[in-house]
Amino acid sequence: MAISFKGAHFPKDVILFAVFLYVRYGVSYRDLEEILAERGVNVDHATLNRWVTKYAGQVAAEARRRKRPVDRSWRMDETYVRVKGRWVYLYRAVDKFGKTLDFMLSRRRNKAAATKFFARALETNGMPRKIVIDKSGANTAGINEINRMLKRFGCSVPIKMVRIKYLNNIVEQDHRFIKRRIRLMLGFKSFEAAASTLAGIEVASMIRKGQFRGEVCPFKQFANFAI
Repeated sequence: MAISFKGAHFPKDVILFAVFLYVRYGVSYRDLEEILAERGVNVDHATLNRWVTKYAGQVAAEARRRKRPVDRSWRMDETYVRVKGRWVYLYRAVDKFGKTLDFMLSRRRNKAAATKFFARALETNGMPRKIVIDKSGANTAGINEINRMLKRFGCSVPIKMVRIKYLNNIVEQDHRFIKRRIRLMLGFKSFEAAASTLAGIEVASMIRKGQFRGEVCPFKQFANFAI
């Protein structure tokens, strides 16, 4: 589904290029303002912030739908993100080859959040053979809840749950690209802005991993999700 740019005062390609530069590279909004000004595009940093908040999440929603199939052996973990001085939780999952499966920002780290994340991941990636997690009780409860739901829908083979920390190193290492980008920011002012920005960063990471068919140019891949 095409993203609407109705009411925008700049061309779609300019907006998408600015959003892509911000989520992919270590630039601040003021740096990005200067970069665009050097190219004849005069836009203030507050507007750039609004563009990322409005469009990055929409691009990510389409990218999740279009990515290549992944392996059925999953690794899942969550990492911490600070929003307005408080910690929230970024749930993330990759397959055994490090390809991104899904991501979700949550205000809480509990059974309900874990269940929601697993259901979301199943919706776009299909049934895994197994999910490797740490010894988190919330994640264990989440997988158990998903298996109960699957059984009610007639699925007799449950998802295998593996709780071995060293097998989860691949997803913990994959956090680094996201965390490195976050560290260069001045912080998130709202949960909604954080969720949208982080979703854009995840898509940039997926493009870097070669998880989409089509265009070789990273920006063109990113922009195509808005069509």
